[in-house]
Amino acid sequence: MSVSTLQGVTVSIRGTISGSGPGAPVGVPVLDAAATTRCRRRVHLDHDPAAGDSPRALPDPAIEQRRADAREHRAHIATALAADQPQAWHSVPEEGTSRERARRTEELVAAGAGLIGGAVLPLDRAGRRGSAELLVRVPGGYLPVVVVRHRITDPGTGALTAPLATPFPAAARPDTERKVRSQPRDLLRLAHLLRMLQSAGWAPEDAGLGGVIGLDADVVVWHDLRAGHWPGERSTLGEYDERFADRAAVALAAATGAAPLAEPSRILECRRCPWWPTCEAVLEERRDVSLVVRGDTATALKEIGVGTVDELAALDPAHEPVPMPGMPFADAVALARARLRGLAVVRRVPQVPVLRADVEVDVDMESFGESGAYMWGVQLSYPGGIRPGDAPEGYRAFATWDPVPTPDEGRSFGEFWTWLSGIRAAAAASGRTFAAYCYNEQAENRWLLSSAQRFSGMPGVPPVAQVQEFIAADTWVDLFAVVNEWFLCAQGKGLKKIAPVAGFTWRDPEAGGENSMRWYRDAVGMDGAEPDAAQRERLIGYNTDDVLATKALREWMTGAALTEVPLASEL
Repeated sequence: MSVSTLQGVTVSIRGTISGSGPGAPVGVPVLDAAATTRCRRRVHLDHDPAAGDSPRALPDPAIEQRRADAREHRAHIATALAADQPQAWHSVPEEGTSRERARRTEELVAAGAGLIGGAVLPLDRAGRRGSAELLVRVPGGYLPVVVVRHRITDPGTGALTAPLATPFPAAARPDTERKVRSQPRDLLRLAHLLRMLQSAGWAPEDAGLGGVIGLDADVVVWHDLRAGHWPGERSTLGEYDERFADRAAVALAAATGAAPLAEPSRILECRRCPWWPTCEAVLEERRDVSLVVRGDTATALKEIGVGTVDELAALDPAHEPVPMPGMPFADAVALARARLRGLAVVRRVPQVPVLRADVEVDVDMESFGESGAYMWGVQLSYPGGIRPGDAPEGYRAFATWDPVPTPDEGRSFGEFWTWLSGIRAAAAASGRTFAAYCYNEQAENRWLLSSAQRFSGMPGVPPVAQVQEFIAADTWVDLFAVVNEWFLCAQGKGLKKIAPVAGFTWRDPEAGGENSMRWYRDAVGMDGAEPDAAQRERLIGYNTDDVLATKALREWMTGAALTEVPLASEL
């Protein structure tokens, strides 16, 4: 038992503290917490010496932006904690090697620091490595707290929260205004860090708590990692231990050249994985069934010997050989047949029902992560004919170029809503029908409601009830829902995948949501540079094409060209 003091405070730490901890034995793969939520094949490739020259995806331009945002968020939290807890707060400098930072963490633990920011934990014998944005001293040792840049609660009750100013579990109480938002990645990272603290002898004997500070940065949400929140009533610690053991075995097999414990199969994670080009080449060569039906659906088929697109396409769609999670079996067979014919989409029905109107508005919102919606772009059309006094057809944007979040966001939203309401009212007054369209309403609806709540009382900003009425109306049409219901898509359902089938192309070859984040940083001068007017124009052009794409899509779905798309029943 080591007993040390810092500024008159005493803390007891079990075990012996050494500069680098017990360390991983030679040959044991080193894994961080992310391995427990990653694809098993990615873990294999990360540790396979033979994969060093395999093709990888180009770096995601949004990754560095997200990392910069996360660093800024962590720095904000650290500044707040240092101000609120000046006696308890101590931080590990970001400069230096991991070994040097681990040594400094050890010194602060040995001295009994109440709060340790930027802690780097000693590598343990299981091969775990990791760092915690915050270690909180409690009787008998330390507990981990992670700082994340996403929302960790929803409106409701029951979350166990402590004020950020007093981030200790002893200060936590059941919250009457928040309920926990499920974030498995955060929980597994806390379990990883807690196991490392236990290995170092720095955790209390009965340790089972971990904390999270989220985007709102006003409370710590404390989680009991021993509670049965996972399938089968497994605790977070139990789920973590099982996953870590599995990923460690996968990594060890890869590192030693043993038979691989994980083979490639397409899942949702593949879209952003740097190893996707390597896996894609293998899957294409094998004509793997996961190219058509991914995840659990592909696994279910492989378990009965249906491992290729060709084998799936050859089956009778009327006879399901195994219960299919995720989609009807007939759809899976149709998708396989569509892929063999090189088709991006096929129809479920001869005619696709899409609401059309005399006055139509396409809407597309641009947001910067969780910070705010900085642009509402609209395209106004008059399929029923334009009349004297009508607002001019075409595109317009309602935007703020102050970095979000900003009160000016409320000004631009109010102007957008005033314009949209005026178009609806004019159509009704003249006896004409009206409809507004977007692609995947989840994002637009979220920011419509959020903006009405946050900027209540500002000019033009409607009551929340008015926004809810608009969202619930049949005249607010989600074209993604139309595509999802009436088409089978062999290459994805995103607007960038579907609109080209309707003959639409984006002018900017780099058009995409992730790239737009980078353009936005430059457009508003977020990194200390002068705001870039050219990038503002680029964003407006990108938004223009997004609304034009939805217009082209619904015109195609209700036009004669749709008959050129085969019916699923014809394949």
